[in-house]
Order: sequence, then structure tokens, then C-alpha cells
Amino acid sequence: MPAPKPAREVEFEVLGKDQPGMDAKDDPFIALIAQMMDSAFVIPGTNIRFGLDPIIGLIPALGATATSFVSLAMIALSARRGVPKVVLARMAANVLINAAIDSVPILGDVGSVFFRSNARNYELLRKHAGAARASTKGDWIFLGALLLGVVLVIGLMIVGSVALFRALFLPGAQ
Repeated sequence: MPAPKPAREVEFEVLGKDQPGMDAKDDPFIALIAQMMDSAFVIPGTNIRFGLDPIIGLIPALGATATSFVSLAMIALSARRGVPKVVLARMAANVLINAAIDSVPILGDVGSVFFRSNARNYELLRKHAGAARASTKGDWIFLGALLLGVVLVIGLMIVGSVALFRALFLPGAQ
């Protein structure tokens, strides 16, 4: 009977090491997160793709928070890849918009299927990773308009919530 072969040690890493020839734009882990959160599944008979984001978002109170934390982790990993600060701010705005959409029960999860903040952020990573360029005036104008839109949406949500509360619980107050 031949002697058994000696055991080999196998290295395994979840996040992986940066390879010497690896481009800053190629991060398979971030690509996997974006795909799992936004486009891992397809609705049969359609071309509509969705991921875990709208499914997890169905969990009341915790779903949108959990998916936002996954998205924020993607932004942190993108920062390690040299994405300019203004682009990181755009990524954060995408996450904020997705969280605002998710705040509407059921309909927000349907909206999340089409907004796909993680896929948007992955494309921003691919476009801007390792870019040593300074932020342009157009970047700042876009970011300002985006943040203004987010503030308006949040303001409308607050006004709508107050109006609904008053209509339901204070019927005589106008």
C-alpha cells in the first residue's frame, strides 16, 4: 500500500489581496456585491433583473438599513481604490436616494429594482478608480443638484408624513 500524500496548506481569503498587475478598476469582490444586490435574479418572461436589495428591503424597519450598510461598505472599498472624493460623495448620494426610495413600503422596493444604486456605484468605481485628477466644476454642479433633489425628496416625505398624521389623528385641525 503506497504512503499517503502529505497534506497541503491552502490559502483562502474572502476579500483577496491586490495582485501586482491588478488594475484599480478591477475589483471582483465589489462587482460581486453589486451584482448580488442589484441584478442576481431575473423575473421569468421579462428582462427585468433584481437582486437582494429589494428582497431584504421588504423586512420592516431593518431591511433598508441593512442594504444601506452593504452599499456603504462598497463605498469604503471604492475609496481604497483611489476614487476621488467628489465621486465618493456621488456614490453616497446614490445610496441616500435608494434609502429614500426604500422608505416607502412595498412600492419603494419596486422602485429599488429600477434605481440600482449599487450597480450605479460600481460603474462610478470602474470609471474613476485610480484617477488622480482633481474634481471638475461639472462634478460639483452635478453633486449639488443631486443633493438638492435628495433634500427636496426628504422634505416632501416629512411634509407628507405630517399631513397624514394630522389627517388621521387630528381630524378637526386644519
